[in-house]
Amino acid sequence: MTTDSDTPWLTDQEQRAWRTHLDVSRLLTHQLERDLQPFGLTYNDYEILVNLSEAEERRMRMSDLAASTLQSKSRLSHQITRMENAGLVRRESCESDRRGLYAVLTDDGWETMRRVAPHHVASVRKHFIDLFSADDLAALRTSLAPVADHLRGHRGKY
Repeated sequence: MTTDSDTPWLTDQEQRAWRTHLDVSRLLTHQLERDLQPFGLTYNDYEILVNLSEAEERRMRMSDLAASTLQSKSRLSHQITRMENAGLVRRESCESDRRGLYAVLTDDGWETMRRVAPHHVASVRKHFIDLFSADDLAALRTSLAPVADHLRGHRGKY
C-alpha cells in the first residue's frame, strides 16, 4: 500500500479498537435481526415500531421518522408500505400540511410491539448488556457519547 505522508494512519492499538468496534457493530446487529425473525420483523421494522410507540399519539411525520431512523424518505416509504400491508402501521394525511403524511401505529402494531419487546430486550441483555459490569457499561456510554454527539451534529452534511 502506498501511503500519503500527510495521513495520520491508525496505530496498531487504534486499528484493533476500530476493527473490534466494526465486528461488534455488525455481529450484534445481525444477531438482533435474527432474534426478531421469528416474529416476522426486521431490525428496521422494530426500530420504526419503537419510534412510533414512544411518539405522542403513536404517530410521527414521515419526514421526522425518516430522520430518526436514518433512512431516506424513499426507503422509509417502501418500508411503511410493507408494514401497512402487514397491518402494523397506517398513513394519515397531515391536516396542517397537505403534502405531509404521518405514520401511525395501529392497534395490531401496538400489540406486536408489546409482544415482541420483552424478547428483544432479552436478546439485547444476552448479547450485550449482561456481558459488561455496571462500571464497564458506564465507561462504554461515556466513551461513545462524544462519537454519537459528533455524528448527530453531522447528519445530512455529507
